[in-house]
Amino acid sequence: MPKLSDPLSFTNGATLKNRFVLAPLTNLQSGADGVLSDDEYHWLTLRARGGFGLTMTCAASVQHEGVGFPGQLGAHDEHHMAGLQRLAAGIKAEASHAVVQLQHSGMRSMADYCSGKPQCPSDDEKTGSVAMTSGQIEQLIEDFISAAERCQRAGFDGVELHGAHGYLLCEFLSPEYNRREDQYGGSPENRARILMEIIEGVHQRCGRGFSLGVRLSPERFGLDTAEIRELTEKLLTDERLDYIDMSLWDLNKPCEHPDFAGQTLAEVFTSLPRDTVKLGAAGKLYSAASCEAAIASGFDFVLIGRGAVLHHDFPMRAMNNDEFQTIALPATRAHLSEEGVSKTFADYLATWEGFVAD
Repeated sequence: MPKLSDPLSFTNGATLKNRFVLAPLTNLQSGADGVLSDDEYHWLTLRARGGFGLTMTCAASVQHEGVGFPGQLGAHDEHHMAGLQRLAAGIKAEASHAVVQLQHSGMRSMADYCSGKPQCPSDDEKTGSVAMTSGQIEQLIEDFISAAERCQRAGFDGVELHGAHGYLLCEFLSPEYNRREDQYGGSPENRARILMEIIEGVHQRCGRGFSLGVRLSPERFGLDTAEIRELTEKLLTDERLDYIDMSLWDLNKPCEHPDFAGQTLAEVFTSLPRDTVKLGAAGKLYSAASCEAAIASGFDFVLIGRGAVLHHDFPMRAMNNDEFQTIALPATRAHLSEEGVSKTFADYLATWEGFVAD
């Protein structure tokens, strides 16, 4: 069985120094125009210094119209380039694989960034979102690919495509939100077409030396777990990809889909065959023991989110102490500040029930 400290090689030729990946975490720390801030630079490079084999940014926008929250890091314009270059260099200086997560918020986009009409696969009365035209879909695919090229030019080692959490690519995968009747709707294959075309575009224009991953959700957001499992099975044998990142919320959570009764979410996906594509997961990994159990269950790497907020050096602590676990919540603002969390980020964390002691 692999150890948490063991290196992990990707098909593209890169090797992570260990099995720890910083989960892409919304933090609201950059500028309203998407330009990297000193706070976000400090937050991310401190985690790279703390031992993460792969350090991933928060969801970075691929279109101005797709910005989903204030202070979201941008990758959709050349005026983001200087910040991206600085960030890539800072992460790689700590011997961490540097990755940007690329995202469009879809129906969750900020109204004032998209003239009050967020885009989504089909009209959505609840959010006031409007169905994308075929031309808008073509432009979105191009903008994802262009953002990946921009990140590559900035010096990043790779990108992850955000197909989870109810954002635009996830909405296309959802039979509830995607009711289109063209080539991007209907069958599961058609609903995944936009993702597959982006994968192909990044592969063609960035080359196989640029690492490429995909984040998926297994439940909620109108998704069908059986469909996501089938898609994951297909992606795990796709030679254009290096890894799949499953956002499970809780690795030990029982799967709600009747086809998988009696199985945890982790078991639904670790049982899938795979060749060279690696499989990782996030979901309540707050201790060395829980991370070791995830690897023992069949995952190739672990993604650390809230644990990384509480301890910038979570990987080093976990690799050096089998009994390590995160501090108890709520965390004080003083502790968060010591861990490189800005006031802006701490204010956002305070909206998570029981996380910050105010």
